[in-house]
Amino acid sequence: MRLATWNINSIRARTDRALAFLERTGVDVLALQETKCKDEQFPREGFEALGYEVATTGFSQWNGVAIISKVGIEDVEVGFPGMPTWGDPAAAEARALGATCGGVRVWSLYVPNGRELEDPHYAYKLDWLARLRDAAQGWLAADAQAQVALVGDWNIAPLDTDVWDIGFFAGRTHVSPAERDAFTAIAEAGYTEVSRVHQPAEHTYTYWDYQQLRFPRNEGMRIDLTYATPALAARVTGVSIERNERKGKAPSDHVPVILEIAG
Repeated sequence: MRLATWNINSIRARTDRALAFLERTGVDVLALQETKCKDEQFPREGFEALGYEVATTGFSQWNGVAIISKVGIEDVEVGFPGMPTWGDPAAAEARALGATCGGVRVWSLYVPNGRELEDPHYAYKLDWLARLRDAAQGWLAADAQAQVALVGDWNIAPLDTDVWDIGFFAGRTHVSPAERDAFTAIAEAGYTEVSRVHQPAEHTYTYWDYQQLRFPRNEGMRIDLTYATPALAARVTGVSIERNERKGKAPSDHVPVILEIAG
């Protein structure tokens, strides 16, 4: 099975690119983040015409996640247990969607950005990650052979070499010790970050800002990552970062990451 994750940065603006990607790669399951549309606005017809099923959650022009699968979508779950809320009035954002696809429990995750270290959104981000860790730990405790993939835009660069210049990020989100500790806590719960295992090279990025010629200068960040349970990690045979998707007409600022899963 081929499982991909991609922060599409508006599915309605990039439907053609997403469809072309699926046709070119033959990906079986595509987890999308930052779809930026309500469920009824999602352009599902094109994906269904290619033989895919679609599950989405989205409320407005912000956030939004989806799972697109040609190997089935079962037991769709919007939000993980204990997922914190945000806003006034407080409500669960469209940042997590789970579904079982081809025997794998896929979670499409769009981790909160955090904004600034002193911003309330930063505390929300850390709480969100802590609740995700608790949920993930519970899934593995309930079934040691669970096939769970936590895929998406984590908005965290776990290593200094996951950004083009760590000095540039001093005092900013995405690289703070607390965020990195929250990310590492998923590993401590028993999961393996499989993209690092199969793509260990330093300064290998999945995101480049649209501003200041970041992509031509290769001034990027590695923030699109995948945690897998032990049983699933053992089946991952390769990972590719589709850098060319950052090129061409109207690209997302992120690129897809594809996992090859045996069996």
